[in-house]
Amino acid sequence: MGEFSLWHWLLVIVIAFLLFGTNKLGAVGKGLAEGIRNFKEGMKDPEPEKPEPEKKEPPKPEEVKKEESEEAKKS
Repeated sequence: MGEFSLWHWLLVIVIAFLLFGTNKLGAVGKGLAEGIRNFKEGMKDPEPEKPEPEKKEPPKPEEVKKEESEEAKKS
């Protein structure tokens, strides 16, 4: 008497569909699944972010010529 059989659960599901409609129950299920997914992602250990090394570009030939000409003017 205390146990629910398959027929009991099917009757509960049919009544829920009749009361709330399939669209409303689908939205509730989608929201619940999204919440569980976000919770699982939040529980993962965050990977430490590795700072990217700064890439130094070689000086352009025009810049090198300007620096050389400025040094020549100073001397």
